[in-house]
Amino acid sequence: MICGLQVAMLVGRLFFNFKSDIFIRFYKQNVKTMLSKNQARIFFLGGTILSFVIFLGLSWQTLSKEVPVRTHEENLTPQVVRGKHLWESNNCMGCHTILGEGAYYAPELTKVIERRGAPYVKVALMNKTPWAPRGRKMVAYGFSDAEADDLVAFLTWIGQTDLNGFPAKPKYPVRTNQ
Repeated sequence: MICGLQVAMLVGRLFFNFKSDIFIRFYKQNVKTMLSKNQARIFFLGGTILSFVIFLGLSWQTLSKEVPVRTHEENLTPQVVRGKHLWESNNCMGCHTILGEGAYYAPELTKVIERRGAPYVKVALMNKTPWAPRGRKMVAYGFSDAEADDLVAFLTWIGQTDLNGFPAKPKYPVRTNQ
């Protein structure tokens, strides 16, 4: 392995045409040595503690200031909470994604109310027979009217979450084949 002194000597000889003994004396006098073990330990611990404090500060700021504003906690109703419980108890994430989390078998549902509308989603949830839009089979849960309303309320609340402009709106009109 080549050490720093050898590289410095090589560079000095090739580019600056130094005599090696003069260059070595200059290098040894002007280049600082590495940190001692104690200095390295202090440097490591100081950097770790500083990084951890910054991480805690940013986490606190995000959780206390940003999340409530972006998620619209004031719009959380018992109906939305029941919809979330239905979402989890029926393992909807086993096929769908929401906020980018979940499986990729079925469509992403974060903005489904905006894309399809509440009546379409409600009919799909209350359907008693399995259906296969675009060739992928949807389980026929046959939710009651109240359960479908709860899930629609949950999906509506999720769709109102501020996602920092993600996904981006298309610049040009999108045509669908219908």
